[in-house]
Amino acid sequence: MPIVFPSGSDPIAAGLVSSFSRPAGNVTGIAFMFTLLGAKNLELLHELLPKATVVGALANPNNPNAAPQVRDLQAAARALGIQLVVLNAGSEREIDNIYSTLSQRRIGALVVTADGFLISRQEQLVELATRHAVPAMYPLRQYVASGGLISYGANLSEAFRQAGNYVGRILKGAKPADLPVEQPTKFEFVINLKTARALGLTIPQTLLLRADQVIE
Repeated sequence: MPIVFPSGSDPIAAGLVSSFSRPAGNVTGIAFMFTLLGAKNLELLHELLPKATVVGALANPNNPNAAPQVRDLQAAARALGIQLVVLNAGSEREIDNIYSTLSQRRIGALVVTADGFLISRQEQLVELATRHAVPAMYPLRQYVASGGLISYGANLSEAFRQAGNYVGRILKGAKPADLPVEQPTKFEFVINLKTARALGLTIPQTLLLRADQVIE
């Protein structure tokens, strides 16, 4: 049976396909590549908050993609001269406990890694960030639409449209092995100005000009 996947991580590393251009077998799909954007997310957060020398990275230790994301963030943090504190949370209670200790650890900002469980706790994460007044970078626009500060990641609607197109082509006779794994054609940088004002932050004009959407 043909399979079309939407993957947030590297599908080759995950063992889904052997090649992007020639996936082989009966599997192909769209690779959102969320898990490879950590360095870019940290760079944008640092540009917004250059004085935040200690940054937390919220990750779900139960996700096998957490370790490579953390490694990428650690490498980016070293290049930027930032101290990165890894914060592992695999349950709602652990998330609550972590946010309550951020100020004690002198963590000035937070990067939320790409993870299904954390996405499912979107409302909790945004509410806690607001309550504890912590600026946070998210991997998806939907966090910012719910009140989060900033996000950078693939346009999910476009990515799922690409996946739907592949399903249609397969139903018309195309073979998955002949359909290369596609990567997103559009990435979104979104800023919530209302949240920034609530946090007492002034968004640099350089970031505002690069934003795909500014939520008032």
